[in-house]
Amino acid sequence: MSGRVGDLSPKQAETLAKFRENVQDVLPALPNPDDYFLLRWLRARNFDLQKSEAMLRKLGRKIETIVMIFDCEGLGLKHFWKPLVEVYQEFFGLLEENYPETLKFMLIVKATKLFPVGYNLMKPFLSEDTRRKIVVLGNSWKEGLLKLISPEELPAHFGGTLTDPDGNPKCLTKINYGGEIPKSMYVRDQVKTQYEHSVQISRGSSHQVEYEILFPGCVLRWQFSSDGADIGFGVFLKTKMGERQKAGEMVEVLTSQRYNAHMVPEDGSLTCAEAGVYVLRFDNTYSFVHAKKVSFTVEVLLPDEGMQKYDEELTPV
Repeated sequence: MSGRVGDLSPKQAETLAKFRENVQDVLPALPNPDDYFLLRWLRARNFDLQKSEAMLRKLGRKIETIVMIFDCEGLGLKHFWKPLVEVYQEFFGLLEENYPETLKFMLIVKATKLFPVGYNLMKPFLSEDTRRKIVVLGNSWKEGLLKLISPEELPAHFGGTLTDPDGNPKCLTKINYGGEIPKSMYVRDQVKTQYEHSVQISRGSSHQVEYEILFPGCVLRWQFSSDGADIGFGVFLKTKMGERQKAGEMVEVLTSQRYNAHMVPEDGSLTCAEAGVYVLRFDNTYSFVHAKKVSFTVEVLLPDEGMQKYDEELTPV
């Protein structure tokens, strides 16, 4: 028997009845303590009545709000891949729609200079109340955490006193830190990309797309694919305004090279270190025979203006 409502053995049903009787004193404080709720605790301990009761009494208290620590260590341009950003947006949208007012604080630690850009992408999916609960802690973030979280409840890795039984300061038995995703689980090739632009580039020629960046810290993000054969791609910074420049007349920001974008769609991004007009150049000058069709999408990601005040304390990438 599965141990779920409607699929209990006589022994499991008897254990459920006894479990409800034993925890009668704490049921009023629990969220919706029906059979579905109680069976979760029993299944978690294989219907061991004593262990299930101990677990419920320790962990089963009603939680109204949570404090979330968002560790930005390692935040880089790879996290701005468009399909991944859309997953983040959907996640925060689901939280807002289905779990209103459950967040007490979101504490941002080790924020890099890319954080204002990431925040600006998420901001439209967050209510004004939720935005006010986001706190970016600076260089003294450990001291900041201790002002809001008791040291015995905060892992030593984050400045508290909590450790694992073996003394591990990261508390790996309580927190899943994740890590690198195995390439066998990549879904990149399964994601069908919708491109905003398409252009036919004649043999022996190139195509340039210009984007004006008004201030440093903006991120240029692109995706492109080509039909039939590879295509060259590079990013340049114009030195003269109001006229088309050849590649050799501009400052090369991202080295131009050939990409097999006909086999695997290419995506990438660049943090603009200075203001100016940036040129994304698709190069087919090396091909004397074939024209190339290139489909592409380019976006300029802006940092959130309200986050600029933290700029001196943000960690460079």
